[in-house]
Amino acid sequence: MKSILLPIDQSEQMPSALETARLLANLFEGSVEGVALRPAFAEIVAPDPIVAVTIPPADWNETEFCRGVRQTFDGFATAHPAGQGSGARFRWRGGSAIEDSGHPVLMAPPLPPRSFGENVVIHWNASTETARAILFALPILRRAKRVLLLGIEGHIVPGPSAKDALAHLEINGITASEKTVVPRSGRQGEAILAEARAQGADLLIKGAYTQSRLRQMIFGGATSHILSAAELPVFFAH
Repeated sequence: MKSILLPIDQSEQMPSALETARLLANLFEGSVEGVALRPAFAEIVAPDPIVAVTIPPADWNETEFCRGVRQTFDGFATAHPAGQGSGARFRWRGGSAIEDSGHPVLMAPPLPPRSFGENVVIHWNASTETARAILFALPILRRAKRVLLLGIEGHIVPGPSAKDALAHLEINGITASEKTVVPRSGRQGEAILAEARAQGADLLIKGAYTQSRLRQMIFGGATSHILSAAELPVFFAH
């Protein structure tokens, strides 16, 4: 994990995103690569022929926006210089953000975290998405002081057992414990975050969108809830 792509905008959550990326890069003496992420503008669809046109506001200034977010990034980098041969490094990447990198996503919490990856909870539901998330997160898990495999009763899909997952982690040099909880409200997203909070976790690892997107939209799902309510860093993979 030598390269961490960090989209930069003007939102209030940028201090947390910057600090979360820095803590991750610190683990591997990696580089945080900043890229401007402009706001989503209104899209107008013309019926004949069918085309979609994104319309920015009349007073939108792309150059000023990019200059402003670059200053935010550079200011943070200056305040957190890398030590001799250690620590995160910062590099402005420029250009447009990549829409789909094929890699996992680390979501920063609303407030800057004080630690990262020391006490990790893995949401285990036996899904392919969770297996991919664990595979991507192995470098982080090997450095963790504590790892918990968390299952939510009634929300396990057909697949490998928790014991299989523990054995896989052990083979990769990771000692983990296992726990299954009953969701009080019936909503697994709430149960996952409640247990992560009770465990004092500073990172949650989760497979994203195990259910179909349509089912998520109609009935909701753990991923949607965690996206909106998590107060700790969350490492997602699909």
